[in-house]
Order: sequence, then C-alpha cells, then structure tokens
Amino acid sequence: MVERRILLAEDDELLAALIRHRLEKGGYAVHLSRDGKEVKDYLNDTIPDIVICDIMMPYFSGMELIDFVRNELKSNVPIIIISSAGNEENVLAAFELGADDFLAKPISPSELLVRVAKELNKNRLAG
Repeated sequence: MVERRILLAEDDELLAALIRHRLEKGGYAVHLSRDGKEVKDYLNDTIPDIVICDIMMPYFSGMELIDFVRNELKSNVPIIIISSAGNEENVLAAFELGADDFLAKPISPSELLVRVAKELNKNRLAG
C-alpha cells in the first residue's frame, strides 16, 4: 500500500509535533510547514493527498491557502482547517472558499485522524 502524504501547515510547534506524531503513528507521511511561504513552496512542487492547515499563519493565511489551492493550482485535494478562530464567520468563509472540513482548537488528534481517513476515503471513491 502506498503511504498517503499529508501537508500539515501549523506554526504552533507543540501542536504541530503532537499532530504529526499521531498522523505518522496512523501510517501517514507528514510534511510540516510552519508558515505560508513554506506551504506555497511545497505546493508548487508537490500536491499531497490531503492538506491540514491552521487559519492564522505567518505570511500566508489558511484562507489564502484554500484560495491558492482551489483557484491557482486548480486542485481538489481535500483541505481540513484547524483553528482557534472557530467562530461562525470563519467556518463559513473557509467552506465557501473550498475547505472540506473544519475543526476548532483545541482539537483531538484522534478525531483528526478519523476525519483525515474519511476525507481520503471520500476522495478515493470520487476519483
């Protein structure tokens, strides 16, 4: 079985390490980007199987990332947003831009793992 690639865009080092550990333990290959510049550079070279992204990041927000992936890269890669800015306005804006899922922080790494599997399975069935 081919290892599924996840782009994790999170600038909080402790949370990023926790999520990365849980995803890798779940069998995924995780590329961690700490800011929007790293995210954009990575996506210009590689389209992962799924993107997990914080809304608030240096240089390039999660909202800008969704727009970049959907409108510039023309990719339908699943995007899961994780954010402490989980108010209704941000959630709706993320979905309107093309996010596939949204989790408000604090998140459960185990719940995230289930949602990643769900999005990847949905994407596989649609493709």
